[in-house]
Amino acid sequence: LTVLRGARQPLLMELPSYKWPNPTNVLLGLLERARIFLRRIGTIILWVMIVLWCLATFPSAPAGATEPAIYYSFAGMIGHALAPLLAPIGFNWQIAIALVPGLAAREVAVAALGMVYALSGDDEAVTEALSVALAQDWTLATALALLAWYVFAPQCLATLAATRRETNSWRWPVFMFVYLIVLAYIAAFITYRVALALGGG
Repeated sequence: LTVLRGARQPLLMELPSYKWPNPTNVLLGLLERARIFLRRIGTIILWVMIVLWCLATFPSAPAGATEPAIYYSFAGMIGHALAPLLAPIGFNWQIAIALVPGLAAREVAVAALGMVYALSGDDEAVTEALSVALAQDWTLATALALLAWYVFAPQCLATLAATRRETNSWRWPVFMFVYLIVLAYIAAFITYRVALALGGG
């Protein structure tokens, strides 16, 4: 239907001839995208881990300290401050520390966990694989809750920055960040409690 009178014209659309893509071009395109991704992510991980190392190293432990040095560092202070808030979903202070740099990029969370557990353990614990340390320190409910958290948690700061650029406002990025954090917390809480009820603790 149209509001303009006149003869009807058929819709003609010329479609290009479809051909199989050149495997060489496809491979070169994939390699280029992989190189860009690794360079971007590698740069983010490197700088975030440098900052985290500084936070986990300074200030040094006081004389006569009985706990590992990370307990008295800025990172330890942040982790212990967040621990009561994250305790209902089964997260300890080590996970709390890893969640903060994990906001920059999710890939950083694993490296952050490795650094935190290496600095918070004794010499024998440092030599163990991260998976062994996590198996000893985490319950199944905690692991499932962390997975549920990362299903809904904000992807990365780049996503929020892109939203800010596209909407030309801080309102939607802030709303998206708060909404996803709350949603992730609820999902992790439900997952943790259900897992505990089913014997995953």
